[in-house]
Amino acid sequence: MLLTALREGEEGVVVDILGSPNVRARLIALGIAPGVRIRVIKAQGPGPMIIAVGALRVAIGWGIANKIVVRRV
Repeated sequence: MLLTALREGEEGVVVDILGSPNVRARLIALGIAPGVRIRVIKAQGPGPMIIAVGALRVAIGWGIANKIVVRRV
């Protein structure tokens, strides 16, 4: 499922990142990589989505969030 399918408060583990190598590199630089557990803080699409990656809070656009494949946990 895509990250945008998760609701506020739900958690998932990143399975894959779709898109160009630049998109993958940018997300990995933010700590969003396969195997990483993330939690949705704010998801009121199609605006920015705020997620927790460990102790960090990261804001990403809805289009980028649609490139992150997760498994709900």
